[in-house]
Amino acid sequence: MTFEILLLLLIVAAAVVLFWGEWVAADAVALGVMLALVLSGLVPAERAFAGFGSDTVLLLLGLLVLTAALLRTGVVEIAGRLIVRHTGDQPRTLLLVVMIAVSLLSAFVSNTAATAFFLPVVLSIAARARLDPSALLMPLAFASICSSSVTLISTTTNIVVSGVMTQYGLEPMGMFELSPVGLPIMAAGIAYMFLLGARMLGRRGGREEDVGELARGAFLTEVLVPPGSKLAGRTIAETGLERDLDLELVDVVRDEIHHRSPHDDLRLEEGDVLLVQGPRANVLKVKDLQGLEIKAEVKLAEAEDGGGELRVVEVLLMPRCPLVGRTLKRAKFREAYGLQVLGIDRHEQVLRDKISQIPLRVGDVLLLQGRPASLRALAEDDSFRVLGVVQDTRPNLSRAGLAVAIFVGSIALGSVGLTSFAVAVLLGAVLAFATGCITPQEAYREVEWSALVLVASMLSVGIAMETTGAARFLAGEITALAGGLGPTWLIAAFFLATVALTQPMSNQAAAIVLLPVAIETARQLGVNPRTFAMTIAVAASCSYLTPLEPSCLLVYGPGRYRFFDFVRVGSPLTLLILALSLALIPAVWPL
Repeated sequence: MTFEILLLLLIVAAAVVLFWGEWVAADAVALGVMLALVLSGLVPAERAFAGFGSDTVLLLLGLLVLTAALLRTGVVEIAGRLIVRHTGDQPRTLLLVVMIAVSLLSAFVSNTAATAFFLPVVLSIAARARLDPSALLMPLAFASICSSSVTLISTTTNIVVSGVMTQYGLEPMGMFELSPVGLPIMAAGIAYMFLLGARMLGRRGGREEDVGELARGAFLTEVLVPPGSKLAGRTIAETGLERDLDLELVDVVRDEIHHRSPHDDLRLEEGDVLLVQGPRANVLKVKDLQGLEIKAEVKLAEAEDGGGELRVVEVLLMPRCPLVGRTLKRAKFREAYGLQVLGIDRHEQVLRDKISQIPLRVGDVLLLQGRPASLRALAEDDSFRVLGVVQDTRPNLSRAGLAVAIFVGSIALGSVGLTSFAVAVLLGAVLAFATGCITPQEAYREVEWSALVLVASMLSVGIAMETTGAARFLAGEITALAGGLGPTWLIAAFFLATVALTQPMSNQAAAIVLLPVAIETARQLGVNPRTFAMTIAVAASCSYLTPLEPSCLLVYGPGRYRFFDFVRVGSPLTLLILALSLALIPAVWPL
């Protein structure tokens, strides 16, 4: 072992510890690793920084823009709503349909984005059907991860693996090259969760009356049926308020008379005030439903005369806040602050009174709308903590078909080989900008820049593994230790090592560290290095053992899971995928 190899391994080991401890952001750790390689002379600066302009990073950027365009135009929302509308309220049917839907979506967008989209939908369905959300949320996350090996773009890890493969003289991964292995894994994962995994979860506890209620981000707001509304005379079911917007209708106030938990056949009248509760984004979508208005906006319009753009923010009530223990009506909030409360969120509690009559508590989150000057004055008051400005934008449905055409066209262009995938998706991103599917400002807000920085920085580790000879050294040690076990056992060892390394590190970083070693090991054994590369790609997305995977983190809190739940349910699934991989990978890419 040379000094350069030892130094590189020490840098990688330090990175693993920092990734595991999470004391420093992952992208900052990756930047530090890249700079350490440059300053130590292990990698020239021009090669280390080349990752930021690599095909891999540009491909990721283009895909993130195209995915943002699908979200901005409402394509994902429309697809999910259609799926959910046909599930009914049968728990087993609902479980199966949700898993299939999220896995199909996750085959073409990131599993984190797919899980994030379906999370409020599943919570809303669980509330209506009086189901324990924990029975649906972990299957939701696992199903999104199970489709990570269906296509090249199912996960950024596949794109990173494909980029590193080209550094070692291998052909890049095809769009559907992983499908013969990925599709059986997806089907087996869904079947496992449907038949066994969901039954292993049990109930998460909590009061019976709380089961299925929205666990977080559930803002209570008041919706007015204004004079002349076309919805006057229609039943609640006909408005589509609960069905289309995923909002829970908790009360209808008519002439100061409350109709708690109103039936779907109750007919609305002009002047009715509807108390609805749901996620912030869904509350703001009421503005798109013709015939209904958010009551607070009506009051604000009557009170304000002037220009200036209205903005929406979330504000947390601090312990010293003068509103604590008082109602908005008693505190004369609008008159005092020049702002209107659109909604109130009290963590894990369903509110059933009119907004103006609810005594406020420390920790309540108010959804406020007003002029920038009034919001700045509030932000300067230590009694409040502004959590952030809400981007009050609704889907641009008129561009939905165009966004789908651009996305499919870009993927098809790259798949048939007319140009590289990076060029194809960047062309699609430019078309999305040019046709108004999404603006550059909107797209760049949605791009996960930290992930791009992490991948671009960690690509330098792959270069260092090659230039220092570390990959050849480790491969030689592994070959010597393996003795006469054979390539199949080595594939299993690399699979398990990759799964283990993805726990403290990101999936992409783990793949970048192990892939050069796997390729060099295969070459020293005289077998097909592509077989080992595909093993790393599949194993790097096998993240079921802890809630540290982003998709699992999204459901960890709302599902009231314990850390060991993921170990208990994820371990058999990991072994199942290992068995399938050992059978399928050598068959598709012969040794």
